[in-house]
Amino acid sequence: MNTIASLLQHYAEKNNLLEFEGTMETAISGVYFHRASKSSPRQPLIYNSGIIIVGQGHKVIHFADHYIKYGAGDYLVLGVPVPLECEAFTDNNLPVMGIAISINPAMLHTLVNKMMQHKIVKLSQSKLQVTAVQSASLDTTMEQITIRLLHTLNNPLEAELFGEDIIKELVYRVICGPQGSTLIGLALHDGHYARIARSLSTIHNCYSQPITVEALADDVNMSVSSFHRAFKHVTYESPLQYLKKLRLAKAKELISSRGNKASEAALKVGYTSASQFSREFKRHFNKVPSEYLI
Repeated sequence: MNTIASLLQHYAEKNNLLEFEGTMETAISGVYFHRASKSSPRQPLIYNSGIIIVGQGHKVIHFADHYIKYGAGDYLVLGVPVPLECEAFTDNNLPVMGIAISINPAMLHTLVNKMMQHKIVKLSQSKLQVTAVQSASLDTTMEQITIRLLHTLNNPLEAELFGEDIIKELVYRVICGPQGSTLIGLALHDGHYARIARSLSTIHNCYSQPITVEALADDVNMSVSSFHRAFKHVTYESPLQYLKKLRLAKAKELISSRGNKASEAALKVGYTSASQFSREFKRHFNKVPSEYLI
């Protein structure tokens, strides 16, 4: 068992999480612990933006024309939330474990601005063609920071005193690393990547309301055609397909977590036709809504 996996196991033992399944926030705001005792088949999920570091097990994210495999010793950078199809695998019958770190926008802007002032980051890097999901292997420095973060998580006082500073250093190292352009593009307001990120924030806040591509494009001062191209490059989806997948994911959550009927969930996420909702739900999840009822 590697050091990161050992520290994650220690965290699970110390916090009575040896039977826990899923993701939960830790004592450090914006840092989440993930554990799954069994492999899971390919299924649609919404990946939230942030940095995911895997300590044990591995996952495969599937796209239309390629896939990304990442596992122990790797990290994933997501600049924006993305609907993806993912499958997870345990290794040697040990649970999948890792941490996810949300990125505070104000902190990110401060870091990137300071790095540009010191010429560590150049404006040209923000113009690189970046997409929503990038993976890389932990280098020695990133591994050391992750180990320090996990040691801190296992000490409540240190988590309170030093957690935020360690997260800032970790984000700084990611910016310096091979996937740094994702976060640089996110921090600079005028680039296409940052504009699409703002549109995605609008979609996530207003998904239950009528949304048009024209209104989204106008909101970020882009033509409809440019917006559509940039949106698909960043998220791998057209704006309307993204909206549909988000609505279906939110509906599934309402049904499975709150016991809503399909017709109730459909209305709450913005569908006007219950029959259309049921068809699209079945096509997307390969199950009918009632199969997710509590």
